[in-house]
Amino acid sequence: MNENNDNKEVSLVGLTREEIKDSLIKFDIPDQQINMRVNQVWGWIYNKGVSSIDEMTTLSLGLREELKKHHNLNRPVISDEQTSEDGTKKWLLKFNDGSEIETVFIPDDERGTLCVSSQVGCTLNCTFCHTGTQRLVRNLSSQEIISQVVVAKDSLEEWCEEPRKITNIVMMGMGEPLYNYDSVRDALHIVMDNEGLALSKKRITLSTSGVVPEIVRTGNEIGCLLAISFHATTDEVRNNLVPINKKWNIEKLLNALRTYPGLSNSQRITFEYVMLKDINDSDSDAKRLVKLIAGIPAKINLIPFNPWPGSPYNRSTKKRIDSFAKIVNRAGYASPVRSPRGEDIMAACGQLKSESLKLKKN
Repeated sequence: MNENNDNKEVSLVGLTREEIKDSLIKFDIPDQQINMRVNQVWGWIYNKGVSSIDEMTTLSLGLREELKKHHNLNRPVISDEQTSEDGTKKWLLKFNDGSEIETVFIPDDERGTLCVSSQVGCTLNCTFCHTGTQRLVRNLSSQEIISQVVVAKDSLEEWCEEPRKITNIVMMGMGEPLYNYDSVRDALHIVMDNEGLALSKKRITLSTSGVVPEIVRTGNEIGCLLAISFHATTDEVRNNLVPINKKWNIEKLLNALRTYPGLSNSQRITFEYVMLKDINDSDSDAKRLVKLIAGIPAKINLIPFNPWPGSPYNRSTKKRIDSFAKIVNRAGYASPVRSPRGEDIMAACGQLKSESLKLKKN
């Protein structure tokens, strides 16, 4: 793994096509060759996953030497890597300023899902979420978001391999993606580029706790699948579990979801619902839930609460979860119960947290 250095070189990993083009223009490349060179650099980074500019053999030796004066292909440093008994992997990644985030890979029989972070820490303070107990340090740049994918592909030795190990990406790691909208959008455009990482927008899910003004914009400018951290059926309960509800309540959130671009039975919204004993898991809650989302093409992911040290909540019993699921199913909604993954390495949903520098947030 390449170490971050202290010079003024800028890593090419995570740059957009336009940013790479702006860099190459400085090297007196003929105008008619610029786009070709951009495509070559792009392919080496995002298709072949090279870790050294010297490996970009379709570029002339002179151009490679010029590139090396200003750029590198450094990734963030892996501070720690853990593998769960169920195969889940978690990486603690450190950036140049010393701040850290966690990224998780969840393998399954038919797919592998990479859970990517968008912020260092979080500002939402959701009371059931371990990440919410950590202050927001700062937003991640689009480079830092993409670098998580690159590090995972390095570690999994996935470059140029078929079938893919990473088949899906979820923006469900540390932070609220829609509070870092521009960087998340730019990063996901790189992920979806057909000549690079080449993941379909239908294999990318962005999870938000309900930043209402950015929801329709997400559909128009990114077009990925949308997941909502819902977790309650009344404003009173959701105000406590998901404090952003005080700003944009359930009614405002659902109104925004009904106008999400591209919404259909083949592109449904996922409602994430963590099951908390005696808090939000009654039959009455289930009946309210299906009434609230009536008319929205949706599925409901029921998530058994994943405990973490000092948490004030307990996981709903299996019997209670099953009863809740039956009510939702009878209303015509798919309601899979998510199996906890990576609990033994604190990599399960709601457990991510890193001990990062408490920098002044941007």
